[in-house]
Amino acid sequence: MIRSVLVFLIVLVFGAIKLPIERDLSATHRQLHFRDELDLNFREQLSQLGFVAALSGFRSIVADVLFIQANVAWERTEWGRVLLLFRQVTTLQPRAVLFWDMAAWHMAWNASAAALNDRAQPRLALRIKAQRDFFALGRDFLERGIENNPEKPRLYETLARLYKEKYNDHERASEFFAKAAALPGAMSYDKRFSAYELSYVEGREHQAYERLRRLYDAGENQRLPTLITRLKFLEDKLDILDEQRINDTEN
Repeated sequence: MIRSVLVFLIVLVFGAIKLPIERDLSATHRQLHFRDELDLNFREQLSQLGFVAALSGFRSIVADVLFIQANVAWERTEWGRVLLLFRQVTTLQPRAVLFWDMAAWHMAWNASAAALNDRAQPRLALRIKAQRDFFALGRDFLERGIENNPEKPRLYETLARLYKEKYNDHERASEFFAKAAALPGAMSYDKRFSAYELSYVEGREHQAYERLRRLYDAGENQRLPTLITRLKFLEDKLDILDEQRINDTEN
């Protein structure tokens, strides 16, 4: 099926390249939201077919085909190929948030776990290094995805989760949950998660307490078990007066 699609694309592409290339370049530059003109770095990242397609209006179709191939490579745990294909996919479709999100997930969660558990590598230190390299690749996909989609909360949230789960960096996690929460379409829990993460940061306890208390005072729908647990923890740590504490029976 994929081969048939590619053959069809080749026929279409080589018919399209008879059109004036300069006109296509100008339109592509605007649609892709590139900050700079297409250069050799861009061309080197793509196969010849993908590059011609990018200039001829077939980016979406080729990106979808490559995305399918990337998922096949994932099922085969071919991590280098997964990385290459997602770099191509995100270059072709930088405004598709799903592609950036999936690329980061495969690198920072799936490939990193496989690297750490790779028994073909007997040295633990090298497995840990490989794991961290995949963390960094996932972070890079998310940061570049945010550059191309600064108005979309989803990638900020995923980056916050990466800092929380992979780097144990609660301060950065809080920062990116807050950035997600500030955008239209954000999940309702982003603001709450930002306060949770801040409550784990040494030296930021007062700020975290104020934010959690505001959420608690906002109403019953905010008084979830985790919020109450973190709030009580901070009340003890900060020696909050008894009369200012939340009701101990609420949990």
